[in-house]
Amino acid sequence: QVQLVESGGGLVQAGGSLRLSCTASARPTSRYAMGFFRQAPGKGREFVAGISWSGVSTYYADSVKGRFTISRDNAKNTIYLQMNSLKPEDTAVYYCAADQYVSNWSPSGMDFWGKGTLVTVSS
Repeated sequence: QVQLVESGGGLVQAGGSLRLSCTASARPTSRYAMGFFRQAPGKGREFVAGISWSGVSTYYADSVKGRFTISRDNAKNTIYLQMNSLKPEDTAVYYCAADQYVSNWSPSGMDFWGKGTLVTVSS
């Protein structure tokens, strides 16, 4: 089992920045691809960004490309999501997820989930 804990959410004005963190409890976390998903009120959960277990490959939803950056520090069992130029439509609960074998970053394909952290972007 892998337990994931997100942190770093909060309230920010449009155009501002936040950095989310997700720390995993189990080793070897370096064997898991990890990513962030989000769910806005009344909407389904969607992929935001993902990173391979090595950290070499990163993946982004079109809506966040150029604004968000995902990274990982396997020594700390932690991944990060740097979010810049935030927009009101980025408002959502952000979830961290992990899986050993990721094919298309579908939420249904991820094995382990955190409880989420709320990001609110005011206009």
